[in-house]
Amino acid sequence: MITDRPLLAADPVLSPWREAELQVVQTGAWLLPDDRPLPADLARFLDDGEPPVYVGFGSMPMHQATDLGEVVVEAVRRHGRRMVLSRGWADLESAGDDCFVTGEANHQALFRRSAAVVHHGGAGTTVTAAWAGTPQVVVPQGADQPHWASRVAELGIGAAHDGPAPTVESLADALGTALASKKRAAAIAATIPTDGAATAAQIVLG
Repeated sequence: MITDRPLLAADPVLSPWREAELQVVQTGAWLLPDDRPLPADLARFLDDGEPPVYVGFGSMPMHQATDLGEVVVEAVRRHGRRMVLSRGWADLESAGDDCFVTGEANHQALFRRSAAVVHHGGAGTTVTAAWAGTPQVVVPQGADQPHWASRVAELGIGAAHDGPAPTVESLADALGTALASKKRAAAIAATIPTDGAATAAQIVLG
């Protein structure tokens, strides 16, 4: 904000800039292709059945009094879905043939092979899921996350969970809404520009 021409690295479909006094240039999200392979055991899990529901909350400790892992697993199982749990700061764990617990993985590759993405609503995770054309459930914890949750709901590409601490019932309901939005999510994905990083570089380098 200390320049005459600030760059806004946000996707114009997910979050269009509202005109103000600042001469902001909305470049689009800075998306770069990630060609890292998925871990072999995760790839085998994906190959062995229907696309799973991905659940991960990144570096969010999560506002949850009860066992979040149990809540997540039961909510996903109510839809008869397998799941990939990203351990993260929420320390998600589970046991069962329908669950795979992973650490860091290539989100671009993983989200494209998922039936839905349940996450905290970070800007990067939101745009990556949208770019993949995968429905999402956003469980916002704070900062800009409620904004991304509301945009996901407004665009019809998933659901915004009501509050930061899901129950089995509330998460299962939100997941049902998201799973029903697959066609809309795919349609929005096709409109997301992928040249934001190149646009920003051209502006910076002149």
